[in-house]
Amino acid sequence: MTGTAAAPAGADDATADRADGASCESQTHGYIGHKDDLLKRLRRAEGQVRGVHRMVEEDAYCIDILTQVSAATKALERVALALLDDHLRHCVASAAEEGGAVAAEKLEEASAAIARLVR
Repeated sequence: MTGTAAAPAGADDATADRADGASCESQTHGYIGHKDDLLKRLRRAEGQVRGVHRMVEEDAYCIDILTQVSAATKALERVALALLDDHLRHCVASAAEEGGAVAAEKLEEASAAIARLVR
């Protein structure tokens, strides 16, 4: 499960934080059981962001725009927390059973993800 694949060009901080590029890619992802729910939440957030765009184009009142930005942010945070929960229950738990360097790597990866979420 550990590999030394280089991060693809344009990879974000999440990929860069992995010690050696390893992930749950060789397994079924933990979110697969409620993928439709995640996609629904993402579509909702996408609609909210489009609403913010429209509001700015239409010169809406600042506070109304900020309220919509807050709603979009919260929607994305809910997606992120659901994905994190799935990662902990699936990928990290599986790595913990395996133990050793794999477990340490997954814990470090999860810790870095949590730190990015709370920034």
